[in-house]
Amino acid sequence: MSKKNTLLLFVLTLGAFGIINTEMGVVGILPYIADHFHISVSKAGRLVSLFALTVSIAGPTMPLLFSGINRKKAMLVVLGIFVVSNIVSIVTANFTVAIIARIVPAIFHPIYFSAALTMAANSVHKKDASKAISKVFIGVSAGMVLGVPIASFLASTISFQASMAFFAIVNAIVFIATWALFPSIPVKEKLSYGAQLRVLKKPIVWLSIIAVLLFNSAIFGVYSYLAEYLKTVTHISGNIISFILVLFGGANMIGNIVGGKLLAKKPIKTVFIFPFALGVVYLLLFFIGQFTWLMAIMTLVWGIFAGIGANINQYWISSAAPEAPDFANGLFLSSVNLGTTIGTAVGGAFISVLGTQYVVLVGILSLVVSIIFVWLRNYMNRPITQLAK
Repeated sequence: MSKKNTLLLFVLTLGAFGIINTEMGVVGILPYIADHFHISVSKAGRLVSLFALTVSIAGPTMPLLFSGINRKKAMLVVLGIFVVSNIVSIVTANFTVAIIARIVPAIFHPIYFSAALTMAANSVHKKDASKAISKVFIGVSAGMVLGVPIASFLASTISFQASMAFFAIVNAIVFIATWALFPSIPVKEKLSYGAQLRVLKKPIVWLSIIAVLLFNSAIFGVYSYLAEYLKTVTHISGNIISFILVLFGGANMIGNIVGGKLLAKKPIKTVFIFPFALGVVYLLLFFIGQFTWLMAIMTLVWGIFAGIGANINQYWISSAAPEAPDFANGLFLSSVNLGTTIGTAVGGAFISVLGTQYVVLVGILSLVVSIIFVWLRNYMNRPITQLAK
């Protein structure tokens, strides 16, 4: 890879960090937001849930609408909207305005990621596309791992507005870097909306979407309640819980690198093995949940698999619709967000009925069903899978 492409990939990774940082960083400052706007923490949580819901709806539509626009201009528009929205969040005293300042960037969120993933894949030889994409996912993991504690630290030591300013500054830096370093990137072959929408007629696309939804449900249906699991099942202190959560995030970043390399070498085999391997991890989590150090070790392994899973999700959908890469990446974003929403809801239901320890069953059941759709996708499109090997 040339030094120029390496630099552009770094900017894309930093951009992914900035946008995910804005999305997930709010999780760590909900109590401070509640105090600032004089509302309950549950109401403040709408800033998280509405953002995710908006992304899942805008996922397939916005990349489609922007598919013919110069990618550099499209990314600058998105980054500019994120910066302005963060500034609005700093100065407003009205919670309704704060909600709008979250929904508007969430609408444009899929445009940046769709363009970034497509550009990363196009910046290298086709056989190395998975590795390049995995670097962008490192930014996603870093946004989740670092964004939450940094935002929480700034809010606790300075103010809620300081956290929002941090989000704005990161996105502003990426805006400037994109404007200064990226060449104009016009779309060489503009596909009509109809041509892109026609991929939805392909059974392989729907089988891929369902498999990805189940994969993400398996991961986040359990991970969303990891802190609660560690508290009520493992019985450990808040400080150790924080350490294990950071451990999971760091492992997730390692998993992104590993996933990119595995998909570059043996993509189909990697996807087939994934649900079985993660299922074993969940079975072990179920039986060793009361042992602190064993849980820490298994959480490290789990985090690596979660990082691999993120790469698999993008590959599984994009390889099903290579003729419409931007639209496919939009479908990927929508699928993973819906999977997260469904998995989290089902996980909460399992905890309410059976208890916290049994939340891992959500992951196991999701993985079992996903195997069916992975097999069907492979069986119905054997020529395509042969080409992907």
